[in-house]
Amino acid sequence: MSSLNKVQLIGHLGHDPEVRYTADGNAVANLQVATTRVWKDKDGDRQEDTEWTRVVFYDRRAEIASDFLKKGSQCYVEGYLRTRKWADKDSVDRYTTEVVGTDLILLSSKPGSEKQGQATADQTARSSAAITAAVPAQEPQNGDPVDPFGQHA
Repeated sequence: MSSLNKVQLIGHLGHDPEVRYTADGNAVANLQVATTRVWKDKDGDRQEDTEWTRVVFYDRRAEIASDFLKKGSQCYVEGYLRTRKWADKDSVDRYTTEVVGTDLILLSSKPGSEKQGQATADQTARSSAAITAAVPAQEPQNGDPVDPFGQHA
């Protein structure tokens, strides 16, 4: 039987995207996406729990995230889970689980617009078209995997 590794999130960014470039000039963007689950407990009181998820985008989608998203922006992210191993500055092995984004849909307007957070249908269509036109997201394939946090995997 085959398996499935797919993640879908709709949430808000906790900070502006952090964009770095590899030695080959490929963009790598790191995001922290907050998703909140809301429910009522047995007493009928509203409860909520916020989960923060690391997301990394590569190449054109990384540039789109940098250009169109900022802290508080709402977006839809689709991708897959990846756990990677890296060594910290003291050479201690660390592990990080993150979502490698393959699709991005902007649900907020472009930063700096007058109606931040309330994208018009035209803005959303233009943003979606830009994402659709972007090259498929994939990890760099020449050499070692890139650690989006500045370390090497």
